[in-house]
Amino acid sequence: MFKKFDEKESISTVQQLKSSVQKGIRTKLVELYPVLEGHVDVILPKKENFRIIKCHEHIEILVSSSGEQLFFRQREGPWLPSLKLLHKYPFFLPQEQVDKGAIKFVLSGANIMCPGLTSPGAVITSVPKGTTVAVMAEGKQHALAVGITSLSTDDIVKVNKGIGIENCHYLNDGLWQMKPIK
Repeated sequence: MFKKFDEKESISTVQQLKSSVQKGIRTKLVELYPVLEGHVDVILPKKENFRIIKCHEHIEILVSSSGEQLFFRQREGPWLPSLKLLHKYPFFLPQEQVDKGAIKFVLSGANIMCPGLTSPGAVITSVPKGTTVAVMAEGKQHALAVGITSLSTDDIVKVNKGIGIENCHYLNDGLWQMKPIK
């Protein structure tokens, strides 16, 4: 999604959000990520003004008044957390761990294959298909990527081939490199 993302070329508009729209986004985020409920006032304070950055390929990025990227989505899909936010609040997404051999591929934007999730060194958390997950790496503390499961974890173990997690945002991609927009 953000492999060839460039701030100057990809951003089309920056729009201030109305308080009613902000409230709707807050409600949707708590619905998507119930663990976030106690922290939503810290992440998205009610008194703060947020902006949506609209980009090419129907990508929207929710940023705080300080310009920090918080969440993003493509088309009308689910709001996904940015890695910078996930590093601050690592507990709110289920974590899937890949083995050491998969790290370089994940960091180059590749989808996470089932064998990388079922091999020794990998740890898999039980989640259904279509769940937003944090992709962790064996021996590393912070998430490498944010992705959406293509199969349920039970099917990943059974099938053990093909794409297990679709990589949406990874360390050092265009969104990670993006400077705060004020």
